[in-house]
Formats: sequence, structure tokens, C-alpha cells
Amino acid sequence: MGTLAPNSIAAEAHDRNHQHQVVDGNHAKVVGDHDADDDQVDAGAKFVLKSKGSWVHCGYHLTTSIVAPPLLSLPYAFTFLGWTGGIVCLVIGALVTFYSYNLISLVLEHYAQLGRRHLRFRDMARDILGPKWGRYFVGPIQFLVCYGAVVACTLLGGQCMKAVYMLTNPNGSMKLYEFVIIFGCFMLILAQIPSFHSLRHINLVSMILCLAYSVCATAACIHIGSSSKGPAKDYSLKGNTQNQIFGIFNANAIIATTYGNGIIPEIQATIAPPVKGKMFKGLCVCYTMVTMTFFSVAISGYWAFGNQSEGLILSNFLSDGNPLVPKWFIFMTNIFTILQLSAVGVVYLQPTNEVLERAFADPTSKEFSARNVIPRMISRSLSVITATTIAAMLPFFGDINAVIGAFGFMPLDFILPVVFFNLTFKPSKRSFVFWLNATIAVVFSIMGVLAAIAAVRQISLDAKTYKLFANV
Repeated sequence: MGTLAPNSIAAEAHDRNHQHQVVDGNHAKVVGDHDADDDQVDAGAKFVLKSKGSWVHCGYHLTTSIVAPPLLSLPYAFTFLGWTGGIVCLVIGALVTFYSYNLISLVLEHYAQLGRRHLRFRDMARDILGPKWGRYFVGPIQFLVCYGAVVACTLLGGQCMKAVYMLTNPNGSMKLYEFVIIFGCFMLILAQIPSFHSLRHINLVSMILCLAYSVCATAACIHIGSSSKGPAKDYSLKGNTQNQIFGIFNANAIIATTYGNGIIPEIQATIAPPVKGKMFKGLCVCYTMVTMTFFSVAISGYWAFGNQSEGLILSNFLSDGNPLVPKWFIFMTNIFTILQLSAVGVVYLQPTNEVLERAFADPTSKEFSARNVIPRMISRSLSVITATTIAAMLPFFGDINAVIGAFGFMPLDFILPVVFFNLTFKPSKRSFVFWLNATIAVVFSIMGVLAAIAAVRQISLDAKTYKLFANV
């Protein structure tokens, strides 16, 4: 799948004619992948989306952006789907996203070989679909998805911090918004890291952390499910027929959002040229982690708690305030989750950083000159402060984010990659690849609309409980 040839021999000849390697000391630059004159590169591309990484670094970035704490909601998705439906949807989600991410990588490689390397999702859309698609559709959707993910990470980080606090101090008086602000202060520091490539070491630690809390969650579920402490196992679907149908839509949205990424071009932009084949290796690293974490948490959590699985499986480790596993174990698992959430939040902040850098930085000045450092610190700080304020004010933001996810992750991760591939490589309309891609686009377009309807319905049901700065 990932070894498909992106173009013909003629394209390779064109590539050789356009990609001239300029050697300066120990550094090499493929001019065909960038503007020959660095001064013509905008500040966002020059400072935030530096192309210096390897396929290993790419694997770290991909893993952090996909294998994140939302995977702890997978047992909850199973409560709407049951055993068969849950496992089938989880497998389909893995196969389709791996396939679509690989397709978008091949399209990016193709344009890089032609001397037009795309560093941003909106650049791809502008070149393939037209300028209006990039400016008015893909760009705004990607911004909403990524900034929504930053707000969601900040809120979830505050909730996990509050859980740790309540475990150690059950009668404590601190409110949720206070923990959200504390987490936001931590994000404020990390947001100042200058470029996406600079996050490679943080994302390596993030990859280890996601494996750690997934192992902890799986072990706790197996322990509780095997003991008399756990609830009676009931795998029946709850609610009437209408609720079950909307539950299926919600579950599919949860799974799609869990596999969602939305920043594949920006991640591939961090790879040093030539880029051919490197993204596929990074995807293999990422999906090895996906297989190890998603399936173990989803299956063990649903096996242990059945249709009583909570929206975050860590909540099931407490029964009426009493821990079902040792307190130190819950504390440790939450700490792993909080730390990884900070890395995930910073990764999804990169498209916003790129836009801010492009707007306020001067590409002709040095990256760490006062002319660029001061606007960078101010703009990024305001960006994080705004996200933290939204998270503190709207603790029900998860419902809103479900709508953003339905309208955002579905197009960016399931629909546009196959459309880009068909428009770029123009496979025969009689070929299997063409009809597979067309089927994926149609099916997931329908699923996106249904998921959005279900998310809006959930907002209407929960609206009466909404309260600004609520301590939930």
C-alpha cells in the first residue's frame, strides 16, 4: 500500500532536472523542494515548519497527534456498538486512516518531486482544488479542528488534575477552572518552543507516556474485571431504538475523532528532503503504537465494565468515591495522561503558531532576533490564554468539539486524501483504486453528516446542564 509508485519515469526525470543539491559544509538542501531564495519563504514556513527531521522524528509526531488520551474513550464507544460492531469499527478506522494518510503522503511526495513541495494542508487544497478551497474551506476547518483540540486538551488536563486532587484531598475546595488555569500555565511555557521540529524529543517522551498509561489502564481493567470489585458484566445496548441509533452515530464519531489527525502535511513538512518513502515508515511506527494501545484499552475496558464504561475509562476506577485499584496506581496513570496531554496540545498548536508567525514575524530577520522573538512570545501567549479561558468557561466544550470533529476530522482525514489522490494521479475509472477511493469519500461524507446531527442533538439534550465555569 505504502510502496505505490507516485509517478512515472518521466516525472522522475523531471525531478532530477529540478532538484539540485547545494552543499554548504555538512548541510544539503534540495532547492526543488523549497524556494531557491530563502528570503522569499514566508516566516511561518521558515521558522515553524523547518524541514530538518528524519522518518523517526516523523513517527514521534504522528504518534503524539493520533495516540492520545481520547483513546481512553474507546470502551465508551463500544457501549453503543457492542462487541462485534465495536471491533469491526475499530479495525475499519485503523485501515482507512492508515490508507488515507498514506495516500496524502504520496500526493505530497509527488508535488515535491515536481518542485512544488506543500508544507500546509491549505497549500495542497489551493494547488489541487483551487484557491478558494484552500482559503475558505480547508484552512478554516483545519484551524477549528486544531485549535479545538488545544482547548479540549487543556480542559481534559484540568479534569485529570482535579481527579488527582480529589483522590488525595476528597474535601478539597479547589474548582475545575482553577486546575484548567494551572494546566494552561504549563502549556504557556511549552508553546514558546520555536518550531515543530523542536518538539521531536518531547514527542518521543510523549510516545512512551501514551504506551505507559495505556498499559496501566489495560492492567487496571483486567484486574478489576477479574476480581469481585468490578460491576456485573452487561454487554447489552442501553436505551430505546432511537437512542441506540444516535448512539451508533456518536460511537462512530468518537472512533473517527480518536484516529483523527488533521495535520499530515504539516508533519511531513518537518522531514528533510528528499521525502520519498519516509512518511510511510513514520506511519508504520505510529500504527504499531495504535495497534498496541487502541485495541488493548478498548477491549479490556469494555470487557471489565460492559455498558457501564464511562466517557473516560479512568473514571471507572472509582466506585462511589472508593478506588478499585490502589490510589498510587490511579495517581500514576493520571500523571502520565496529564503529561502527554501537554505534548498533544502543543502539537496541535503548531498550525496556529504557523499562521501567527506568518502574520507577525519577519522572514528577513534572524529567527531569534528581538524583531521576531517579541511578537512570537506575545502572539503565542495570547493564543494559549484564549484557549485556556475557553476551556475554563466551557467545561461542556466536549459537546461542541464533537460537532467540530464531525465537520473537521471527517473531511480532513477520510475524504480529502482520497479526493486529492484521484485528482492528482487520475487512476482509471475502471480501476479498483478509483472506486475504493470514491466509496470511502461517499461513505464517510454520509457518516460525517450523521455524526454532526448526533452531536447537535447531544448539545440540545445537555443544554439545560450548561453553566459557565461549572465545577464538573
